[in-house]
Amino acid sequence: MCGAFFHAGHWPASTTAPQCDVASRTFQVTHPFHPWHGCKFELVAFKSAWGEDRVYFYNEEHELTALPASWTDVVGGDPLVSMAAARTLFRANDLLDLVALVRSLSTKGGGQDV
Repeated sequence: MCGAFFHAGHWPASTTAPQCDVASRTFQVTHPFHPWHGCKFELVAFKSAWGEDRVYFYNEEHELTALPASWTDVVGGDPLVSMAAARTLFRANDLLDLVALVRSLSTKGGGQDV
């Protein structure tokens, strides 16, 4: 499915502010369920778009593609997950979000406690 590394070749100059270290960086897709998991690509740009940081790169068909940076090794891992050494199944913020969701659903369902 993916080769060892995809080299972008030459790409047009950016029309935005230059990014110092992008030209020499590669990254790997780390999302466990993504079809490119384990594939390495040459990083073209790192930008915030659609409310999250994204990496831009050229795929196998030489098309400019973007993925959430959190699906790659460009950004560091979650500190809690690193410290827990995979001993925890949920992050505290995720559990708090779940509590809020359950509360909002229980008020819509006739006010019965969940």
